[in-house]
Amino acid sequence: MKKLILSLTLLGLLTTPVLAQAPPAAPAAAPAAAKASEPPKKADPSDSQRIADLEAYIVNGARGSADAKANVTSKLDDVAGPGHNGFMMVCAALVLFMTLPGLALFYGGLVRKKNVLSVVAQCFGIAGLVTILWFVCGYSLVFSAGSPYLGSFGKFAFLEGVTGAPNTDYSAWVSQNVFSMYQLMFAIITPALIVGAVAERMKFSAVLLFVALWMFAVYFPLAHMVWGVDGLMNGVWNGDAKIRAIDFAGGTVVHMSSGWSALVLCLILGPRLGHGKTAMQPHSMTLVAVGTGMLWVGWYGFNAGSAVAADGIAGNAFLTTTLAAAVAAFVWPMLEWVLRGKPSILGFCSGAVAGLVVITPAAGFVNAKGAVIIGVLAGIIPYFACTKLKQLFKYDDALDTFGIHAIGGTLGALLTGVLAVKEVNANLTDANAYAKANKLFELVGNGLWIEQLKAMAITIVLAVVATAVIAYIVKALVGLRPTEETETIGLDLAEHGEEGYHG
Repeated sequence: MKKLILSLTLLGLLTTPVLAQAPPAAPAAAPAAAKASEPPKKADPSDSQRIADLEAYIVNGARGSADAKANVTSKLDDVAGPGHNGFMMVCAALVLFMTLPGLALFYGGLVRKKNVLSVVAQCFGIAGLVTILWFVCGYSLVFSAGSPYLGSFGKFAFLEGVTGAPNTDYSAWVSQNVFSMYQLMFAIITPALIVGAVAERMKFSAVLLFVALWMFAVYFPLAHMVWGVDGLMNGVWNGDAKIRAIDFAGGTVVHMSSGWSALVLCLILGPRLGHGKTAMQPHSMTLVAVGTGMLWVGWYGFNAGSAVAADGIAGNAFLTTTLAAAVAAFVWPMLEWVLRGKPSILGFCSGAVAGLVVITPAAGFVNAKGAVIIGVLAGIIPYFACTKLKQLFKYDDALDTFGIHAIGGTLGALLTGVLAVKEVNANLTDANAYAKANKLFELVGNGLWIEQLKAMAITIVLAVVATAVIAYIVKALVGLRPTEETETIGLDLAEHGEEGYHG
């Protein structure tokens, strides 16, 4: 028995190496059709390519390892950068904060107490209406490629295809769904600004119908022309732009469009009952001051967020926004003190908003000195527009939307062309392929203001003509003004069945 066991053990030891070296059974052959349909496998990135991706994320640059020519894959393909994405979500919330509650309280405090809720209702109504339009086709009309004047209706209709992957036409590291919501907040506040000029005397139904038509006639095409990847006036990102203008956060798109439209609409609507005969003082300067503070805080999302990244350009916009707003908030009431004997709270608030408006198109393109110059001029020129100009022509711009947003936005667009410097934004240099293609970099400090004038002219003509046509359409369909009895009682009770204050 022992000999038998020993013999079997010896035989096993001799055969084990042979079995270990035997080739494995061949797998079943895959069908030829299946092999043919498989895409070629991309290579894994090298360590240097992985580092290039990380560096691109840090500096908000284009991805390095996801190069189709190099046939290299990356775990970062179609993935948003968490830091930039988080920053943009906060900025989007801040911009909405500007309208709700910032603008609602700012405008609400400036009207008489019988109309405070009407302003709040208009801000909320516009927020809901514009969001629906943006979802259906607004985002697509503005931010898809189409023509120099308007994007494609169907590309992103109903936000189809707007996912967590970045749209690299606008950002390498921010999810397109976040970008679309950030831009929605701009679309909400722009028509809401118009409310200030027609406060206390326009029907709620007329406001909603006017805004719906105005978005298609003015905002969507203008935003595409200025910010769309193939926009007519997108001097920074469209190498074929016919007008090589620059607008960092909405001098033309937001403030000029709303401000000039507001003037036309208030002229067509006519003045409030008793205008020029009855005192129409703000009913709560406390609400105005609180609303102003909210607008100022929210404006950091508006301006710094327009860098579409948490980078150095955003930091510069944060700095210039602070300087311009603070300087203008000081200059305006100091002018009042000299010319009228007292610096008012309304002066501080109006100056702050004027400074924020004027710096908006320039925030990411000017340095600290430029921001201070803008702040000084923002405290002077809109002041005289709101006091002397309105007094001279006797139009009833109830809450000075024209004086601050139209005049301030126009001033800001022009000053951007004069004060922009290459040192604070590489997109103004030949390092940007698009700016190099259309020779924008040659205009900075050397005639850029002429391109700005062209963009300003198109904005004014579009806003004025479209607003006039839309106003008369709305007047024919639903009427613009409530009855004299309703206006006398106040829009709060008559149109919303509520009062802002009891007792």
